[in-house]
Amino acid sequence: MDRLINIAAPPLDTEEARARREADAPHSPVASFPGETLRLDAGLVLHDLQIAYQTYGEPNAARTNAILVCHALTGDQHVANVNPVTGKPGWWETLVGPGKPIDTERFYVICANVLGGCMGTTGPSSTNPQTGRPYGLDMPLVTIRDMVNAQAMLLDHLGIERLLCVAGGSMGGMQVLQWVASYPERVVSALPIATAARHSAQNIAFHEVGRQAVMADPDWHGGHYLQFGVTPHRGLAVARMAAHITYMSDQALHRKFGRRLQDRALPTFGFDADFQVESYLRHQGESFVQRFDPNSYLYVTRAMDYFDLAAEYDGVLANAFRGSKTRFCVVSFTSDWLFPTQDSRAIVHALNASGAPVSFAEIESDKGHDAFLLDEPELSDITRGFLDSAAKTAGLPVARDR
Repeated sequence: MDRLINIAAPPLDTEEARARREADAPHSPVASFPGETLRLDAGLVLHDLQIAYQTYGEPNAARTNAILVCHALTGDQHVANVNPVTGKPGWWETLVGPGKPIDTERFYVICANVLGGCMGTTGPSSTNPQTGRPYGLDMPLVTIRDMVNAQAMLLDHLGIERLLCVAGGSMGGMQVLQWVASYPERVVSALPIATAARHSAQNIAFHEVGRQAVMADPDWHGGHYLQFGVTPHRGLAVARMAAHITYMSDQALHRKFGRRLQDRALPTFGFDADFQVESYLRHQGESFVQRFDPNSYLYVTRAMDYFDLAAEYDGVLANAFRGSKTRFCVVSFTSDWLFPTQDSRAIVHALNASGAPVSFAEIESDKGHDAFLLDEPELSDITRGFLDSAAKTAGLPVARDR
C-alpha cells in the first residue's frame, strides 16, 4: 500500500525545485481574489483564485494601449523576460520588446499564466486553501473559456476596460478567439496564430496518448504524487516526446537530424539513442519534466480538447462573432500539420459570414507548428503592420520609424 508522507521538495536549487516553488510563490506579480469565486464550465467554483502575470511597458493615461498576450500549452507568463525556472529568455522575445512588433515602448503588454497552469496561477500543483495540500485532481477541470474569464478578472484588477489587441498562437490562439466571443466589446483587434476554433480528433488522440503516459507512471499516485514526495517524470517525459514531434514538420526534422547517428560511427544494434533525433527527443522530455507539473499537463491538454467554439453557438461558428467590431488578422503556416491552414481558413470563412473585418496570411515555412515561436520575418512584418493599423484606428500615436 502506498505510504503517504509529507510533501518533499526536490534537493538543492534544481530547476524542479524552483518550478515547484513557482506554483504558490511565483517570481512575477500576483493578483489574488480572496473571498471571490470563479464559476467554471464544469459547474463547480474555484475559491480564492490567484493569477500570476507579467507586464511590459506602461499604460497610457487613457489605458487604451493594452495588449494581452495569451500563451500556448506549455508556455507561461514570461513572454519577454528571463524565465526564473530555466534561466532562458522569454518565449516570444522575437515579437515582444522595445522596438519589436509588439513594441513595449508603445504598448502595455500583459501575459497571465493560464488557469490550471503551474507558474503561479491556481492549478493542480497550487495549495488548496481548504485543505492546505496541493489540489492534485481535486481541482475541477477547466476550459479555455474558464481561462479567459480568469484573465478578464485580472484585467479588471489592473483597471483595463478595453484591449487594443489580444494575440497568441496555438492554445493562445484559442484564447484569442474565446476572448472575442465572450467579451467582444473589450477587444479592438485580435491576432490568432496557428490555431483552430475546435480541437481535431487527431489532436485529441495525441493528447490522450500523453495523458495515458503520465497516468501509467507508477509515481503518479492518482494525481497526488506531491504528497508522496515523487513526480511521474518518466510518463511526462514520454508525453513531451510524443507532443514535440507534432510541433515540428518532417522537413524540419530531416533538415536538423536526417538519419545521422549520435556520437558514433555505427549503430549499436540495441535500444540506446543511436540516432540524433532520438537523443534530441530524450533531451526534450528530460528538460521538460524539470519545469512543468504533470497534472497541469493533464489539465491544459484537456482544456484544449474540450474547445469547440461553434458548439456554444448552435454549431455555427459565424454566430460566435456575429455583430463583433473586432478587427482580425488570422495567420497560419504551410508546414503546420497540427493546426493546418484549413483550420485558419474555417475561422476566416466564419468571420466573413459574420461580417467581421478580417485579413488572412498563410506564411511559407518549413518549421512546422513551432514556427510561430521562432524567428519568422514575415510573421514579424505582419504583426507590426496589423498592430500599427489597430493603434491608428484607436487614435494612438503613430510609431516612430526605426
